[in-house]
Amino acid sequence: MQRVLTSVTLLGLLVLTAAAFAITEHLKQIKSPIFGAKITNSDGVPTKVFSPVCHCPNNAARLTIKLRHRDRVSVTIVDAADHEVDALPSQTLEPRTPVQFVWHGVKDDGSPAADGIYHPWVHLSNARHTFKFTNNIILDTKPPKVVSAPTVRKSTFFAGGGRTVAIHYAFSEPAHAAVYLRGRRIILGRHTKQGPKDKVEWAGTVDFRPLPAGTYTLSVGGIDKAGNETPVAGRKDVKVTVRYVQLSPTRVAVRSGKRFTVFVRTAARHYGWRLGGQHGSHRSRILHLRAPTTPGTYRLVVTEDGESATAVVRVHA
Repeated sequence: MQRVLTSVTLLGLLVLTAAAFAITEHLKQIKSPIFGAKITNSDGVPTKVFSPVCHCPNNAARLTIKLRHRDRVSVTIVDAADHEVDALPSQTLEPRTPVQFVWHGVKDDGSPAADGIYHPWVHLSNARHTFKFTNNIILDTKPPKVVSAPTVRKSTFFAGGGRTVAIHYAFSEPAHAAVYLRGRRIILGRHTKQGPKDKVEWAGTVDFRPLPAGTYTLSVGGIDKAGNETPVAGRKDVKVTVRYVQLSPTRVAVRSGKRFTVFVRTAARHYGWRLGGQHGSHRSRILHLRAPTTPGTYRLVVTEDGESATAVVRVHA
C-alpha cells in the first residue's frame, strides 16, 4: 500500500512539473505587443544624453516603437522617482509601422525639466497595459568649463613635414576639445574618456590648408556628449606663432669673396636659397655660402613651399 501511495505521489509531481514547464514555454512564445524600441537623436543615432539648449542633433529625445497589433499609444516621461513629468501626444499606431514620440526636455506646463535621468512609459489602450521602459534619457544642459588655461611647450611652431603642435587643456568634465580661430571652429578633438585632461594637435592649418606665417590666437573650449558647448566667454586663449623658415643671424657682415654661415630652421626636408646672382637648394640646417666679390648690401632669401625668410648681407672690401 505504501508503495502505491509513493508511486501516485511521484506521478503527480511529474505531471505538475510537466504542466508548469508547458506553461512556461507557452509564455516564452507569447511575443510582446511592442518591439523595435529605441531612443535616438534627430539623426537617428542611438544615444542616452540630450540637451534641449544645444544647437545640435541631441536637442530632443526620440522614442521609436513598433506594434504587433493596432492600438492607441500614450507615452509618459517619468523621472528617477517614477513621478510623471510630461505626457506626449497620443497616437494610433498601425502594425509594424515605426512611429516616433519626441520629448523636448520640458514638463507638462512647458517649463524646462531639471537635469537628471528620465524614463519613458508606454501605455496601450486596447491591451490595457503600461510598459515601463528602463531606457535612460539623461538630460544635461550644463556646458563643460575650461578649468585651466591651455598651454603649448613652444610658442613658436615650425609647420610642415607632418609636424603638429600639442595644445594641453583641462575641462570640468570629459568632453571633446574644440579649438577656434577668429570665432570659427577649426578642430574637434577626441572625447576624453579617461578624464578631463588631454591634448589636441594642430598642424597650423585651416581646412587642411597651411596658414601664412604669423602669430595666431586660438580659443579652446569643450563640447560634451549632450552637445553642450563652452560659451565664448568661458573659452581660454593660447597664442601660437607659426613659422616655416627662420634664419640666424638675420644680419651678416663679411668681406668680399669670403665664406660665411647662416643657420636655417625649418621643418622642410629641403629649401631653396638666393643671394645676388647665386642660387641653389640645400638640406642641412647649416648653410655655407660665399659672399659676392662686389662690395654692397645684399639680401639672402631662403624659400620653403612658398614661405620665405630674409637675412641682410653686407659685403665690404
